[in-house]
Amino acid sequence: MPANVQTPELRMNTNPVRQLIFCVLGMVLLSPVAPAQDAIEEIIVTARQREETLRDVPGTVRVLTSEDIERSGIQRAEDFVYMTPGVSIVDTAEVGDTQVNIRGINGARDAENSYALIVDGVLMTNPAALNREYANLSQIEILKGPQGALYGRNAAAGAIIITTDKPGGDTGGYLKVSGAGDSTWLYSGAVESALAEGVNFRVQGDYRTTDGFYENTYLDRDDIVDDYRGYNLNARLTWDQSDDTSWDFKFRYGEVDAASITFNAAFHLPLFAQLFGMPQFFEDVNDHEFAFQTNIDPGNEQEATEFSARVDHALGWADMRAWFLFSKIDNNLSADGTSGAFGFFNANQHCLNSVTEAFNAGVRLPAPTYLGPDPNFPVSLLGPYTPIACDGTQYQERKQTDFSLEVRLNSTGDGPLTWLAGAYFLDIEREVGVNTGLDLGNGITQELYVPQSGNNPTEQLVHDRFNNRVLAAFGEISYEMTETTEVSLALRFDNERREVENLVPINALSQYIDCDGPPYTGNAPINPGLCPGVNPAGSIAPKSRTFSQFQPKLSLTWDVTEDWTLFASGGVGFKSGGFNNQGAKATVDIFINGLINNVFLAAVGAPPQVPVGITDDVDKETSVSLEVGIKGNLLDDRLRLEATAFNVQVDDMQFFEFLVGPFGLLRLNGNLDEVSLQGAEVGATWAVTDILDVYAGWGYVDSEIEANSVRPDTVGNKSPYTPDWTASAGARVVMPLTGDWRFAASADVSAVGETWFHVVQDQQRATLFNGVASDFTPTRRDSYTVLNLRVGVENDRLSAVVFAKNATEEVYLEEVIPAPEFGGTFIHPADLRRIGIEFTARF
Repeated sequence: MPANVQTPELRMNTNPVRQLIFCVLGMVLLSPVAPAQDAIEEIIVTARQREETLRDVPGTVRVLTSEDIERSGIQRAEDFVYMTPGVSIVDTAEVGDTQVNIRGINGARDAENSYALIVDGVLMTNPAALNREYANLSQIEILKGPQGALYGRNAAAGAIIITTDKPGGDTGGYLKVSGAGDSTWLYSGAVESALAEGVNFRVQGDYRTTDGFYENTYLDRDDIVDDYRGYNLNARLTWDQSDDTSWDFKFRYGEVDAASITFNAAFHLPLFAQLFGMPQFFEDVNDHEFAFQTNIDPGNEQEATEFSARVDHALGWADMRAWFLFSKIDNNLSADGTSGAFGFFNANQHCLNSVTEAFNAGVRLPAPTYLGPDPNFPVSLLGPYTPIACDGTQYQERKQTDFSLEVRLNSTGDGPLTWLAGAYFLDIEREVGVNTGLDLGNGITQELYVPQSGNNPTEQLVHDRFNNRVLAAFGEISYEMTETTEVSLALRFDNERREVENLVPINALSQYIDCDGPPYTGNAPINPGLCPGVNPAGSIAPKSRTFSQFQPKLSLTWDVTEDWTLFASGGVGFKSGGFNNQGAKATVDIFINGLINNVFLAAVGAPPQVPVGITDDVDKETSVSLEVGIKGNLLDDRLRLEATAFNVQVDDMQFFEFLVGPFGLLRLNGNLDEVSLQGAEVGATWAVTDILDVYAGWGYVDSEIEANSVRPDTVGNKSPYTPDWTASAGARVVMPLTGDWRFAASADVSAVGETWFHVVQDQQRATLFNGVASDFTPTRRDSYTVLNLRVGVENDRLSAVVFAKNATEEVYLEEVIPAPEFGGTFIHPADLRRIGIEFTARF
């Protein structure tokens, strides 16, 4: 298959059960079927900030043990999310842009996560912290439902708790090397030892590189579309100061140099398809054939520095844990622009020269776009990400530095009453900037503001500094009313002050983009929020807001029998509000609401459509969640079962909007006034024999937008980024060979149901192309199934594994980003099949 083409005919039957059955049958045939004798080892979790069995937790927890992690080759966040029903992930635009959806609650871009990420007991605040290489993993717990009372701010959807092995006192380590197609390599290793009695350390590093799956046919490069190179250096020191006091110090430094914006555009303009006889004007996103032809080598750089210290101290009457974290993660991306369709650079000489050169060279654009000797329509029809200079450039920065600390006390003893209490402080400084630049053939200057005399002049810019300060107090009381019944009450209070300061130079002017749309004459402020018509003062004053919320949670557990437990819980989730880049509202009002309603629709006598109600402020998000479930063990505790039903009512759900137009591009967030989420999940883990284990799980979410003041005509649609269903299943065999050698094999299947990615779904919207209507019915992503396989041999020191990710080469979309007023979507392909081999040596 060509590297730049998605072929729908290769799409496999998305039936995870069918694929898993074949894998399990193969494993059973390879393994001697002996009856299971021993019960499964009891899983101990920390879901409520104390060690307890998985069955005692009054909630839904997906636990991946060290055995699961090793057998399935879990190294990054997507690996364990794929194995968790009710949870989905999108990781596309840049390495720091990872969105996790748990039971229909999604973290919006350029906003906060909707889940808490805890690594070795420390809450990681930066949204870019999840997407990294993980090593020395011992356990992963994914909690669903509001967890803010115990695990911190923004845990409205759940929590991800990652625990790594502490360094041991014996000198040792490991070295891992894996290689696969597309020049894909991973090197990882660690050394650990004791410095003194009770003082142990580990130094670990990793380096990953790949040329990626796809090819830029214009530049004739197969290593720039979705390439990745990154490394991490980690150090950890633990000190058992006494029987009562222990310390844990961690440091990480990492860098990434990768591609960004691996997107194509698909159009949804049925009138154009009819008039021009080109079905590609009204395209099902799932049938799109990808072609990457940019004249810009896209880039994404990340630099991360983290340091944390944690102390655990037994006070006698309580156990104290205190920690602090310093985190600094800087991201930037540079890529081809999205502005070709609007033509505001068409008068630029470099644009004209690049069109002439490409046309004379016989360059063909993917339908329905086409290239003629002149960039203006109808001689040419241009889209985004073209091989010519008329679409401009984009450069974006997201930088965050945060400092946080927490102190908590836990009760001791085995009495019926247990408690914990604590306090939390966080300070964040974040900078976000997005620019549209003029492509003069000099590449992209990695600065947000470049003057008109520069090599890549800035034509449009939003750039702000955000400061957040958070104070929180929390606690929980649990009481065993009887030997079989426990009730827990948790409460958290967050107070978050947010400030924003605009950093766009107020005297900087454009050369082409202006304040009132076509014809483009320039000489306008590069931030539309400074245009005289909407801002006579010519400046944007700093703003501040404070958001507060109590978050109670009540839980009940009843051990019906020795093998079965019923549980129920209800809680409030909270995610702070904040600010968009200042000037966003003015941009939308001038170039979208103003142009479509006042110019295009009025010209043909059509009634105005409902305006897009984006503002510069984002309200806080709150949710009320109810959950009931049952957990049980059968077959001498070798079969674990779980079933859960839930209902979540969300007020002011934060959601992402990507807007393109005669201004360039905008990334911003709005609020959905009311969203209803309800669903169910089931799961099972079964030790079939002493050498064969299987698991399966399924989750369903029924979502509905009940009120939406930003786009009122979307009421009744699905919650964006929420699959209708998710499922996972797997099997693993470990059996002895000769001597101390073992045969190990695993098969993991993940399936994701149909998904809408925007509030505008099967409906029409007027566009910036003279008000021509777009129809977004064909923008729902189809369901898909991914199968991962691992087969190898091992002993306690050596292992060799052959692996296949996406073994059936399922072709599907990673993300669909509709831009309704553009009349199209920006779509990102998912990874194709990758087969490789992995060697590990332990010493």
